[in-house]
Amino acid sequence: MLVHQGTRLAELTTLAVGGPVERLVEVHDADELVAAVRDADAAGRPLLVLGGGSNVVAPDAGWPGDVVAVRSRGVVRTGDALEVQAGEPWDDLVAHTVAEGLAGMEALSGIPGSTGATPVQNVGAYGQEVAQTITAVRVLDRRDGSVRTLSPADCGFGYRDSALKRNPGAFVVLTVTFGLTASELSMPVGYAELAKRLGVEVGQRAPLADVRAAVLELRRGKGMVLDPADPDSRSAGSFFTNPVVPASMAVEGCPSWPAGDDVKLSAAWLVQHAGFGRGTRDGHVGTSSRHSLALTTEPGATADELLAFAGRVVDAVRERFGVTLVPEPTAVRP
Repeated sequence: MLVHQGTRLAELTTLAVGGPVERLVEVHDADELVAAVRDADAAGRPLLVLGGGSNVVAPDAGWPGDVVAVRSRGVVRTGDALEVQAGEPWDDLVAHTVAEGLAGMEALSGIPGSTGATPVQNVGAYGQEVAQTITAVRVLDRRDGSVRTLSPADCGFGYRDSALKRNPGAFVVLTVTFGLTASELSMPVGYAELAKRLGVEVGQRAPLADVRAAVLELRRGKGMVLDPADPDSRSAGSFFTNPVVPASMAVEGCPSWPAGDDVKLSAAWLVQHAGFGRGTRDGHVGTSSRHSLALTTEPGATADELLAFAGRVVDAVRERFGVTLVPEPTAVRP
C-alpha cells in the first residue's frame, strides 16, 4: 500500500470540495484494504474509506486521520456469476458484462464510482438496481474485526438504502458477487424514458449494447456522465432521492409512480417547481444547467456553501409542497 501526504479531498471527489488529508493510504487488493482499516482502528485514527468519491460531500476542514483510497481491481467469473473487487470502477464492470453477454446491470451504465459502493446505496437507475443481482457481499466488520459474507437478506436492501448504509462505518466492502443472466438481450426494460429511446414498450427487451448506448446518451444529456470538459458533470449525480410518501400526499401535477401502498414523487419536478430550476446559481454552487436534481460546483466552491444551498432547496420544497427531500450523497464528518 502507498501512503501520501498533502492531498486534498477535493482531488478525490467528483464534487471537488474538501480540505487536506492527514494520511492518504492507497490500497490495491482486499488484503491491503483489511490491513489499512485495522491499522487505523488499532491506532485510533479517524478513518474515511473512499472509492470513486462520487457520493460524498467532503468537509472543508479536511480529514485529521486516514483516508483509505480503494484501488483494488479484478473480476472473476464462475458460470454467470461475477465476484468483483470493491475498487473496480463501476462503469467498466457494466461495459464488461455487456461485452460478455450478461444481462442484469446494463441500465446502470454511466454511473460513476466503484463497485464496492453499490450495495451500500443500493445503486439504481432506469428501472434497475443492484439489489436485483447481488448474491453476496464480503465485508470487514469493524465492530469485531472479522471478515464475513453478507447475504442479500443480511444487506436489508431498500430504495437507495441498505443495512450497510444504516450502520455507517460498521462495514467495509471487500468484494461484491453478482448473479447475472446469459443473454444478448437486456432484462425487461422497466423505465418509460428508456423504453421510448429504445423504441420498445415497457417490459420488453432490447439488445444489451443498445440499452447501454441509450442509457449513456440519456445520462450525457443530463450532464450525468463524468467528463472533465463538462461543468455540469462536476456533481454527485442526483443530489436528492425521489421521496416516497403516502398516496394522500401526492402533489398535483408532479410525476409519480406506485411504491407499494405509497407513491414515489419526482424530486426533480419538486425542486424545479419550488423555484430552483435548471441553472439556478448562488455563488459557486447551484443546479445543473441540464437537470434540476443535480447540484454542481464551480472552482472555489466549498462544502459548506453547497450544503447551505441544498438546505435552501429542502426548505423551499417542504414549504411549498409539504414534502421533505433527503440527500443521496453523504456529508462526511471526522
